Order: sequence, then structure tokens, then C-alpha cells
Amino acid sequence: MKIVIIGDGKVGFTLTQALSQEGHDLTVIDSHRGALSQAADHLDVMVMEGNGASASLQREAGVPSADLLIAVTSADETNLLCCMVGRKLGCKHTIARVRSSEYLEAQYLLRDELGLSMSVNPEKIAAREIFGLLKFPSFTKRETFAKGRAQIVAIPVHEGSKLDGMPLPQLYKALKIRVLICAVEREGEVIIPDGSFVLKGGDIMHVTAPASDLVTLIKVLELEKARIRSVMLVGGSRIAVHLGKMLCDAGMQVKIIEKDYDKCMQLGDMLPDAIITHADGTSFQTLLNEGLETVGALITLTNIDEQNLVISMYGSHLGVPKVITKVNRLDYEDFMRDSNNESIISPRIQVSSDILRYVRSMENRKDESSMVALHRMVGGEVEALEFRVNKDTQYLDMPLIDVPVSKGILVAAISRRGQVIIPRGDDHFQEGDSVVIVTRSDRKLSDLNDIFDIQPQD
Repeated sequence: MKIVIIGDGKVGFTLTQALSQEGHDLTVIDSHRGALSQAADHLDVMVMEGNGASASLQREAGVPSADLLIAVTSADETNLLCCMVGRKLGCKHTIARVRSSEYLEAQYLLRDELGLSMSVNPEKIAAREIFGLLKFPSFTKRETFAKGRAQIVAIPVHEGSKLDGMPLPQLYKALKIRVLICAVEREGEVIIPDGSFVLKGGDIMHVTAPASDLVTLIKVLELEKARIRSVMLVGGSRIAVHLGKMLCDAGMQVKIIEKDYDKCMQLGDMLPDAIITHADGTSFQTLLNEGLETVGALITLTNIDEQNLVISMYGSHLGVPKVITKVNRLDYEDFMRDSNNESIISPRIQVSSDILRYVRSMENRKDESSMVALHRMVGGEVEALEFRVNKDTQYLDMPLIDVPVSKGILVAAISRRGQVIIPRGDDHFQEGDSVVIVTRSDRKLSDLNDIFDIQPQD
């Protein structure tokens, strides 16, 4: 697909990198030459310097014939204007990053004039993800499939726990529900486990389960944690505003520590049910004075990754039950994963994933592909792909135990008429099913038939 991206900041570059790996024909526009240098030096893309809202520059970039225009500059107004110009020039699909809640009503009233195919708000997406993790504090990550009916959750294996040293067959036998361990992180490596795999302390296992069985899964594995009733947020960012509203509406006690006085006043107006403290949240003494040792969760949301990392490590050291860290740099995310800290949130990666899923759906409609969605997990090393079973899918109605699925590929879940099946050998594919496949990201799959080792003869 031909895609034009306007804005090459943090979100823009992450998105450009992901779409470039997918093999799309990309043109990147930014008004600052320095911002374009990283994309020009490291990615196979065309770059253009200038105002992305300029009709003449958009024509030069090929927007009229492009399949998609994505505007992710730092200014909402610019993004909306870029998309309006792009639609007028003939681009059928446009996506804008819109961060301000003030534009939500305008987007609805002017939806025909704006012509937006999709709008994304990185901070709101991140807040929603954090809120979901706080509802299930035993999990460090969650990915949703089959319209929310199936989930892949990350669960740490603690040394000395009942899971330490347990073979997978024994685990499956002990559980009262069907689940599947689809990937395991161990000492910096990612393993797609087979039936002989044995868990050990320090592992992080990624478990596929029906969403309706998550509570049962926590109880059976003895992972229950006390319900989180109080949350401390360090940094009064946009994410803090969205998250604060969600937490207050859920009846949780919320305290936000922010060192900028004017921002504290704004937070007080927007979040009347939250406690807003004007103080330096990077000071350990301040955190202690504000009751860090007594809260159920610590969320670090400053604009500086290094500050978030240090504050989170201090919270973990004090034994805060749930710690969630916002980072932007990918290498920091890898570092935190290796240190086995709680949960990592990266707004730009999440919004990039959302846009990538939209692009995938465009390709599916265009090429009649069976792929519905793609989720990258474990720092991008593992992919969970959702496919639609159609009349062209091989081995329909055949027991999976007899189907030649290639080594290193797991059939993680089957969704059928609103029900989620964690498959076993006697299960099968039916036309109309939605199937979740897990494999390493270097194994490129574009159709469900790609998972089979041997194709049947016609």
C-alpha cells in the first residue's frame, strides 16, 4: 500500500518503522529536517521537508493516489487540516492523532467535512490500558482478541511458587479451565513451548484464556492480589487526566503529584474527586510523606523516562503491590522487562499498534485476506495473529491432532458463534471461525493456510 505519514516525531517514527517492516510504500513529511534524518538514514522510505498541510506538497508526495494519509504531528489542528486537504485531493482513507478532548464534539459535528477514517489519542489509549491492568493486578500485559472474548495475559512465575518447576502437562491437568501457554520469556529469550516444557522461577508466561475465565485463572494459580483501592500518579500529564477520571469513576482513591503549580490548579478543576499535591514527585522523601508505602498502585507518568524508571524501582523496593511505568524509548522497555518489574506502558507503541491493525484491515478488504488483526508482544519478538476461517481454508472440520501445523506455530484460540475455545487435539476449524495464531515475529504469515506444513493435493 502507498501511505503518506505527516509528522516524524516519536509517534511518527515508531509508526513509520512498523509500516516499513510490513513492506509498505512510505513517504514521510515533516517541517523540520532534523526530525526526518533518522527515518532517512535507517528506513527504506522517502522523506520530504515542508508543511504537511500544504496542498502542493501533498500533491508532490502523491497523496491523491495514496491509499492512506496519517497525520501525527504534535498539533491537533494541523493533523485535522492535513486530513481535510488529503481527502479533498482524493485520498480515501485518513487517520489523525487528536489529543485534546475539546475536539471530540467538533469531530462528531464535522465528521463529513473532516472525512476522518479514524482518530487516535495516544494518551487515552494508554490510560485505558493502565486501567485494565489495575483491574487485574496479577497480569503485567493484556492483549484482546475475538471482539474482547479472548485474551493473552502475561503472568510472572515467582521463584518458590507452585508454578516453579511445573511441567506444562501437569499445569494443564491441575487447572479447572482450558488455557494455553503460548509463549514464555526466559533470561532474555522467547520460547514457544511444546508439551515437554517446564516452567521455572523468573519466567514470564503468556497465557491464552477466555476473558470470562480470567478470574478463575487467577484463583486456581493462587495469583490473587488485594483489590486496588488507592492509586498514586506521579506526573500530571494528559494520561493522568484520562486515567484519573476512570479511576475516580470506579471509586478508587486517587492522588496525583505534580510539581508545576499551574498544572495542579488545572488538574484540580478537571478532577474534583482526586487529591492533587503540588510537590516534586522525583523526591523519595516526598513520596514517603505522601504515603507511597500505603498505596495499592504506583503509576509513573512524567515526561522523562529516566525519572519514571527510578521512581518505579523505588516503589517496587518499598513493596508497592502494583507498579506501572510509562516509557517512550524501546531500549528502556527491554531493560524494565529484563528487571522483571511490573508493567510497562508506551503510548506511542500502543497507538502505532492500533493504526497498524487498521492498515491490516484495509489490506484484508482490498486483498480478501483472511487476517483480521495482528498484535506484537514481548517487545515485538512474538506475534499473535487473528485469522478468519473461510471456504478456502485447508483442513476444515479435521481434528487438529491430524492437521500438519508447522513447528513453532501454536493455535491459541478459536472463536465460534460468540464462544471461545482453547483448542485441543479433537477440536477443529469451521468456516466462519476466528482463529488466534501465535508464532515468532520472524515467521511471516499472511493467510491462515500459511500455518500448515504440508498443503493437501487438489
